[in-house]
Amino acid sequence: MAGMRVMPEACDALPGRTTEMPVVANHAVLGCPLTPPYPTGTLTLLFGMGCFWGAERLFWQQPGVYVTAVGYAGGYTPNPNYEEVCSGMTGHAEVVQVVFDPCQLDSMLATFWEQHDPTQGMRQGNDIGTQYRSAIYCPDERVLSRVLESRDDYQLALIENGHAEIKTEIALSKPFYYAESYHQQYLSKNPNGYCGLAGTGVAFTAAS
Repeated sequence: MAGMRVMPEACDALPGRTTEMPVVANHAVLGCPLTPPYPTGTLTLLFGMGCFWGAERLFWQQPGVYVTAVGYAGGYTPNPNYEEVCSGMTGHAEVVQVVFDPCQLDSMLATFWEQHDPTQGMRQGNDIGTQYRSAIYCPDERVLSRVLESRDDYQLALIENGHAEIKTEIALSKPFYYAESYHQQYLSKNPNGYCGLAGTGVAFTAAS
């Protein structure tokens, strides 16, 4: 899907709404509650890898994951809907919220780096627009530091294999807004649905 490649200014973003998006109670695959509170000691990261359908399926299959949910983050508009995000006028990326065992952080980062192309900027393959940008939003400075280290490690591997500069947006957590219920675990309900994930073929190895 084609869309805007330039982020809007905050003053130009859609106004949104105060009403939160209603979401289903439990994860269709894992059976766990989609919304907080989550078990003590779990870690939550937001990953943007293009279209969130395939990205969510990728993460709910990973060891140590408690629950996943799709939604919107990194922009300005409060409680946006899908059509607004796709307009490019909310500033949000499509993201997967992953709640997992912190011992699996490096595994989650390897999954992120390897399973999409972080060099493409405001797109993933034929999905073009700011909502499809590569992004990681982190809960605190410690995790942010580790994510930045992993980016630098993967950048070296990409360069060695002839790839370009990573353009992933990496920042402290932004507000996460749940996507509509029909988007949640979409590919478990529609197994033959669209999945645009495509990595570079370069393996991630932590050098730090």
